[in-house]
Amino acid sequence: MTLRIFNVLGRQKQAFAPIHDGRVGMYVCGPTVYEHSHLGHAKTYVSFDVVARYLRYRGFDLLYVQNITDVGHLRANEEDRILVRAAQLNAKPMQVVETYTRSYFEDMDALGVQRPDISPRASGHVPEQMEMIETLIANGHAYAVDGNVYFDVLSDPDYGKLSNRRVDEQQDESRELVGGDKRHPADFALWKKAEPEHILRWNSPWGEGFPGWHIECSAMAKKYLGANFDIHGGGIDNIYPHNENEIAQSECANDVGFANFWMLTGSLNVLDPDEGIPVKMSKSLGNYITIKDALAAYRPQELRYFILTSHYSNPVVYSEEALASAKSGWERLMNALRLVRQQLNQAPESDAGNGFLQRLDAARAEFSSVMDDDFNSPRGIAVLQDLTRDVNTLLNSETEVGVSTLAAIDETYTALGGDVLGLAPAADTGASGDGPREAGLIELLIELRAKARADRDYARSDQIRDQLAALGVALEDRADGTIWRLD
Repeated sequence: MTLRIFNVLGRQKQAFAPIHDGRVGMYVCGPTVYEHSHLGHAKTYVSFDVVARYLRYRGFDLLYVQNITDVGHLRANEEDRILVRAAQLNAKPMQVVETYTRSYFEDMDALGVQRPDISPRASGHVPEQMEMIETLIANGHAYAVDGNVYFDVLSDPDYGKLSNRRVDEQQDESRELVGGDKRHPADFALWKKAEPEHILRWNSPWGEGFPGWHIECSAMAKKYLGANFDIHGGGIDNIYPHNENEIAQSECANDVGFANFWMLTGSLNVLDPDEGIPVKMSKSLGNYITIKDALAAYRPQELRYFILTSHYSNPVVYSEEALASAKSGWERLMNALRLVRQQLNQAPESDAGNGFLQRLDAARAEFSSVMDDDFNSPRGIAVLQDLTRDVNTLLNSETEVGVSTLAAIDETYTALGGDVLGLAPAADTGASGDGPREAGLIELLIELRAKARADRDYARSDQIRDQLAALGVALEDRADGTIWRLD
């Protein structure tokens, strides 16, 4: 099948064909690093992690760039978010940046989000940003006033094409750099004059200052992917002004289309305790749950499962009930995979279960079909759950399942559930997702229980079983030995 992607630029699904055959360039707007990341960030970056994984699974040579914003992202009152946080912590701005950049990557690593190929920082690419600003001034799309430089939205007849907003209907919704020196309320800052107390500042043709928020992505995307590239990703809440401004300044500076496909993730919402309606999880509203706190309560794979059971473009409401459902769904997959791996250790070479290989081929084909439909991870998970039902039926039947079939089942879960969705750990990392230690300890307790039963110490045997059950580990005694699963 042909991979089809819903292109926000045009509001329709389109067949995906990369600019360069077999190679894909993808840029995703990264975090502003002034605080620990929350589950709203997890939704975006887990979603694009699966996009990147699936593109590579399909054989594309992907170059994935995701920026770090460490300067220029202003609050409504024109204060730089990094500087505000530095003042709160009595720390230096770059100390704040280092702390929360490390925190962000720690969270992503814990969630199984594979790192981008390049993670450029805005502060490390100020020369490229100044060069683009100079080009925009030279070709009449920007103007300098008293040390500030603004993009002239009226100079771009296509301005508003991503968010479908008309310039003459827009107020200054960017909530930044409001002042009497702008020609039009929607004009946005490319460069901001640094006041005496502003710590982050660079020399420029317009005086000491710092770049605006939007110009960084345009400059860094061009540097690493070229003026025109394949996919641009981010969150839907940044469609205006950030993404809209990226397109305008990039296409006016480079005289070529910016990104061919725009993919934007839906927001992660929480229920407002007073109104009972979904509202976006955000730092500004104070209604967020940090990834670190979430990981203290749930396994990384359970959080990924929760995120991926909703299509990347749709909003999803966070709740304890939704997480409990995700936990149950993930454990159903893992219990089947764990049973497969346990039986692999003692399976016969002869194999009467070879007919199941056709079922695995069908699952792989169906999985590719649904993922080709705009990276439809909920349907991809449904394919794995349907396969799990049939795997459980096979393993609980009287059919003697041999090594080749069990290995093929393991490989299918590892490829689809692991390599693409990031839900199934590899065989050598422990089937629970918590590493080999948990699995090894459970197996040790099962051996101690077997010895107690052989010694007719049934009280001890029952104690081990009950204590494992209290920890969520269920044992099943079978003719060929004891197996376990997580309940």
